[in-house]
Amino acid sequence: MTKFIDYEGRAAALESARTRKMAQSAHRYVRGNTTQFYEWLSSPAATGIPEGPPVWICGDCHVGNLGPVAKAAGTIRINIRDLDQTVVGNPAHDLLRLALSLASAARGSDLPGVTTARMLEAIMDGYEAAFEHDFDESEDESERPDAVHLALKEASARTWKHLAKERLEDTRSDIPLGKEVLADHR
Repeated sequence: MTKFIDYEGRAAALESARTRKMAQSAHRYVRGNTTQFYEWLSSPAATGIPEGPPVWICGDCHVGNLGPVAKAAGTIRINIRDLDQTVVGNPAHDLLRLALSLASAARGSDLPGVTTARMLEAIMDGYEAAFEHDFDESEDESERPDAVHLALKEASARTWKHLAKERLEDTRSDIPLGKEVLADHR
């Protein structure tokens, strides 16, 4: 028996849920408005954006898509960890989106305006520094903030079991097949 899937109803339900989440805070709005952000960038109102070389960009660069990522060698860095919207584009677009996300998160956290300004200045300083010399991650000796040290320390102590406890109801090491999958295999 073939199941009928109501794609239009599903799309409407997902859009409604996304809209409700976006209405909860300015930060959630920034995270959920990728299409509107790029429409704004292509409008005549978006002036003064630096034109960087066309490179692979995240396309959806915001605070929620940054975090600790481990390399095969075991080193851990704070990187972009959501690449499903990557495109070849202007790197300034990722920086603008990240800066908007940081500023809205800072505002939602009641951080002083000076702190927000310093964060945005650091983003621009890093962007400008990237054009000054060839960057070699293995030679990066830059000063990391305490919050980054803490995030890397916590990430290095985590195991897959920590992730399972956060994300799954049942933390057994085997993942049972769903009813539909079991029915198809009988």
